[in-house]
Amino acid sequence: MIHPSELILNPDGSIYHLALRPEQISNKIIVAGDPHRIATISAKFDSIETKVENREFITHTGIFNGERITAMATGIGTDNIDIVLNELDALVNIDLEKRTVKENLTSLQIVRIGTCGSIQESVPSDEVVVSTHAIGLDGLMNFYNFKMNAEEQELFTAFKSQTEWREEFNRPYLVKGSESLIEKVGKGFHKGVTMTANGFYAPQGRRLRLLPKHTEVNEDLRKFNYKGHKIVNYEMETSALYGLSSLMGHEACTVCAVVANRYANSFSKDYKPVISKLIDNVLERLTTD
Repeated sequence: MIHPSELILNPDGSIYHLALRPEQISNKIIVAGDPHRIATISAKFDSIETKVENREFITHTGIFNGERITAMATGIGTDNIDIVLNELDALVNIDLEKRTVKENLTSLQIVRIGTCGSIQESVPSDEVVVSTHAIGLDGLMNFYNFKMNAEEQELFTAFKSQTEWREEFNRPYLVKGSESLIEKVGKGFHKGVTMTANGFYAPQGRRLRLLPKHTEVNEDLRKFNYKGHKIVNYEMETSALYGLSSLMGHEACTVCAVVANRYANSFSKDYKPVISKLIDNVLERLTTD
């Protein structure tokens, strides 16, 4: 039995942060960091059955193409993904009344629609990247019993060697996304390894008044190339999404619209049409066999 201090429920029986009950979510879930993006997604549903909001966590569940689907705002950062993934998993794989893990476990399909910054000249603003792998600078998975498999370890070793990653920073890790979901959702998009940063400024090599300790970090990352794998972009959630999903038995995939090209030092003039089209693509592909 899971103690009340570990599995926290609200007075109405909903899970603590998300304020959701099991019947209010689908097994197919689109997540986005921006809370305003959820209304944009659900406006494309054929019908909406549930709207729940608590803190930055906004959830809309409805029907699209005859399939039930959930759109959920996570907020920014891997710390929020830690909350979202654990509570989503609890909703489908823990009996909340008995506080026990179910005998038959459910696997969710989770697609993150986000924005990112490209570090490659060949991936300009207003295009889309699907993350085959994520390198986490956040350190979250170091607190779980997570171990890279042989393929992940090989790519990670090459990353550390080629970039001479500094031990004084957080100990990074590398994790692969769901091959089947990436193939289904990511057709026609740029594919690449994603850096999940634990901040928006210095951790991504940006400088305003404060200089980053590693001033040439993007140049180092841009040169990485191992068996065709290149580091393509920065964002702030995917490593935790992929790592926790892998441990829990869920499928996860991230697709991001490129809003900034760090190579050209440029920013999209208007990325919202790209996001809208990306949402259309994800909804169609996620609900079509």
